[in-house]
Amino acid sequence: MLRDILTQKGLSNREAEVAELVVKGLSNKEVANQLFVTEKTVKFHLTNIYKKMSVKSRAQLIVWCMPYQSFVETGSADAGQQNNNTIPAGNTTVNPAANNGQGFHSTALNNDEELSLSGGAGNLGRIPTDREPGSESSI
Repeated sequence: MLRDILTQKGLSNREAEVAELVVKGLSNKEVANQLFVTEKTVKFHLTNIYKKMSVKSRAQLIVWCMPYQSFVETGSADAGQQNNNTIPAGNTTVNPAANNGQGFHSTALNNDEELSLSGGAGNLGRIPTDREPGSESSI
């Protein structure tokens, strides 16, 4: 279902494949290994995906795709805990429900941070930022 939506938005089949893997939480290196391409190729595809999807970051791409992605809840130890639907980002905590679902606010992450999502579907895991200390690219 997600791939169909992405191709309807103008993504090529390969770009849709990259986007799906990113939404599943794979890092650029993991996507490259799975698709047998270089990390540079993955970054190139992500640049095109961001332009076509009108998003500015990996996190925004993931949030955009979430309604179309099916998440399988696992029997993790914290599955019974109530989630607060917040996304810690830098010095700001983002609450997607705070503005009745009308868009969202994003904040740049520090090099050693990762973005974690949790919601009604259970813990959705971590989002790798693929940013190494000293790296110049945020893609």
